[in-house]
Amino acid sequence: MRHFANRIIRAGKLDVTLYEEVEHDKTAMGQAIGVVVLSSLAAGIGTFGIGLKGMGIHAIGAIIGWYIWAYLTYFIGTRFLAEPQTEADHGQLLRTIGFASAPGLLRVLGIVPGIRDIVFLLTSIWMLVAMVIAVRQALDYKSTLRAVGVCLLGWIVQTIISLGIYFLIGGAA
Repeated sequence: MRHFANRIIRAGKLDVTLYEEVEHDKTAMGQAIGVVVLSSLAAGIGTFGIGLKGMGIHAIGAIIGWYIWAYLTYFIGTRFLAEPQTEADHGQLLRTIGFASAPGLLRVLGIVPGIRDIVFLLTSIWMLVAMVIAVRQALDYKSTLRAVGVCLLGWIVQTIISLGIYFLIGGAA
């Protein structure tokens, strides 16, 4: 447990060596899932009022979104924007991107009246920066700008897919 907590802190500190470490540690998948779940639960507590059922649904949605995001990032990063040294698998991206959710644990502070919006804004930016580092390390990029491009393209595709699903299940009604 201490090792896990240390990894979460290092991920939040944007420690490049942590992202490199979990990229290669196949046993870290459970920890990556744990970070995603804890981050989504923290967001649920921080928004206060979605209830236990809502928090459970939010956690499941976060895991599904994390998995899809990692796959999209893998596909875009290895097929369309690969550098000559790029070599990765889906698991490496699942692990690194999972740990990039670590700053989201602070969303629990959204429960404090009057600061929720700023907490969520700052943690979102922090998580985005962590995501770029995670992608750069997992895809062995030399260019941070390329990692930003992969994240941006992945976000656009995931948003289109999410909106499509939303409208298919009757969200527009």
